[in-house]
Amino acid sequence: MKQIAIFNHKGGVAKTTLTFHLGWMLSLLGKRVMLVDCDPQCNLTGLFLGDMDTEAYPFESESPQKPRNIRDAVRPAFESRPYMISATELFESEGQSGLFLLPGHVGLSEYESQLAVAHELSNTLSALQNIPGALHHAIRKSAEHYAVDFALIDMSPSLGAINQNLFMTSDAFILPMAPDLFSSMALRSLARTLPKWAEWGKKASTNALLKIADYPFRAVTPAYLGSAVNNFRKRARGDEQAKPTQAFQEWFDRLAEAKSTDLLVALENSRMLLAPEIYAAAHAPPNEFLMEIGSLDGLIATAQELAKPVFAIDLATDTNFRGNVAETYQLKINDVFRSFRTGAEKVIALTDMF
Repeated sequence: MKQIAIFNHKGGVAKTTLTFHLGWMLSLLGKRVMLVDCDPQCNLTGLFLGDMDTEAYPFESESPQKPRNIRDAVRPAFESRPYMISATELFESEGQSGLFLLPGHVGLSEYESQLAVAHELSNTLSALQNIPGALHHAIRKSAEHYAVDFALIDMSPSLGAINQNLFMTSDAFILPMAPDLFSSMALRSLARTLPKWAEWGKKASTNALLKIADYPFRAVTPAYLGSAVNNFRKRARGDEQAKPTQAFQEWFDRLAEAKSTDLLVALENSRMLLAPEIYAAAHAPPNEFLMEIGSLDGLIATAQELAKPVFAIDLATDTNFRGNVAETYQLKINDVFRSFRTGAEKVIALTDMF
């Protein structure tokens, strides 16, 4: 199982949408995929369920020893329960076999401060030693039980302890962003933050108490798979392939500059880049975007109601769009499909080589 963190501490970059669409595409390509909702807002869980008409949360755990959400999955470690972390009952997509959800829970945020304390003091207080490795252990147990190939971790837009822990116990990460000023600022912020996280992760993985914990902290340095830019306008000129409009292209250029001058330098110094030949073999150079996903317009609302990605919408059966409107939307659906298929193939190629 490859655990991939989908992360950016800037909100509004279509992080959850990217996680859902990429996971669905990976399952279309024959992989068994688990989407893990670690954002207490639970947007991924809502997206997976679609237009859910219920007053009660369907993934509350009836028994503390049979977890049905991420909060209850790690409860044994955080609340010192007299039983071990076990596999969570996953929810399989009704529309795509091999695609599973490990549901989120608003209550996961209650463990944030406790995890922060454990990160700082677990080297001296044995009572905290089982907490830092708990999240990855819970994810791994579920992945093993369901024979999962990829676990995609949807994270909140913050630099808190939960995200730090999830990021530094993942095999790899993807950075979603939007073509705007604040995404450019966020890249430079990540260039300062991620090396600090890497240094902390290295110390945690070599800590004697964490090594002998019931849930040992994982010794891994996450690898940069690439970045994805979302929600921009494209325009075709003549017979050329559609490209970002001039206004958006300016921000593409600024993001590329921030990546090359700040982010990639920081990641290389922290050994969070793969070998150049791996990127080359996967046709995924790190200075380019792993995926470029244009604006989804009105299709995203339809997709959310159907609990499907945009590229799986059947306009004839799923919508009332007809005529020129349907033709325009079909072109967009085809474009989104190609973009996510290309991105998923790159992810598979990259992760097959490490």
